Amino acid sequence: MKNVKLELSFRTRLQDLLPKSLRILINMSADRFIRMKQSFISNRIICEIASSKTPRKDNLKVMQHILQSVRNLLQHIVTDFSVESATADFEMTNKKSKLLFVMIIFLINLTSVSNAQIKYELFPSALNIQPFAANFLEPKAGFLLAVDDNKLRLDISISRDIIHWYQSDSSTISIGADLFTFTRLRSIDDFKFPVETIDYLFGINAGYKKQLEGNNECGIRFRLSHISTHLVDGQFDAQTQTWRNGREPFVYSKEFIELFPYYRIETLRAYLGLTYIFHIIPKEIKKVNLQLGFDYFVTQIENDFFTPFIAYDFRLNGIDKFVGNNIISVGLKFGDWKSKGLSLYYSYISGKSIHGQLYDLTENYSNIGFNFEL
Repeated sequence: MKNVKLELSFRTRLQDLLPKSLRILINMSADRFIRMKQSFISNRIICEIASSKTPRKDNLKVMQHILQSVRNLLQHIVTDFSVESATADFEMTNKKSKLLFVMIIFLINLTSVSNAQIKYELFPSALNIQPFAANFLEPKAGFLLAVDDNKLRLDISISRDIIHWYQSDSSTISIGADLFTFTRLRSIDDFKFPVETIDYLFGINAGYKKQLEGNNECGIRFRLSHISTHLVDGQFDAQTQTWRNGREPFVYSKEFIELFPYYRIETLRAYLGLTYIFHIIPKEIKKVNLQLGFDYFVTQIENDFFTPFIAYDFRLNGIDKFVGNNIISVGLKFGDWKSKGLSLYYSYISGKSIHGQLYDLTENYSNIGFNFEL
């Protein structure tokens, strides 16, 4: 308690010497530091419990400590997202950084008790939830070359699971991270590819997968992500000093949560998707997206070298009104069909552009592509 008073006293004295903008930032930082100390104390208690030889009969007591810690963290979230003050310039950045801090502490709390409860693996080599073949927001490393145009899409992205928890009922829980880039280029003479626009995504994900009888499987994937997009110098005409096609750069940014439940029978997987965008610029974009789709790998063809596949994704989103977006993919997967490998495929895309800077542009085009699933 004495340390807390000293922190507050130091903050009060410093406020008199600084301009208003810096005082606001210091207030935020000091308040966050005090709450961090309280959360670390709670986390330390849980770590001490987990490191001891906890008998099975005392598992209830361990879980009570976990739930108490989660409750404290959730209280931080509610506090952080309900503040209304004159700190509007810092508010959004402050929310994001605090939410990230809460997620990290929650992950530490879970891993600290996993020894006493279930088996776990840090940084496993394979993803818990296999990427959905036709959904464009998936980890890809490759390109799509438009058949009837000079456009090219270059994808450099990765998704990695940080931890897997293996439970006795043949189910697996995972937490991971996503880092994606989707780049649109155009082809010109002399083998040059000016970059027109680029989209960045980063976020965290969580997954649950359960093995059923036979080779069947069910599960769900959750994401919390941020996307921002930018026009690049390839879209700028240096001779006329104007942006091509009359499109000037603007702020495009969104944060969203996403749920993808699925069910797999043998090698046929069907899924639904629900995306809620809780912050978006520009604001006229619909905040709810609905999806459904499937992917099917034809393992009946006896071939250890490659597996044919077909996949389809339908997304309902829009601006003033909802419109349908379609992606169809047909190709060959080299390597294990449900693990890492290389895909060569044909894809047809129709609907609103997947690139944020072109969100109001309707496109229909065929592609030939390849994708390394690393």
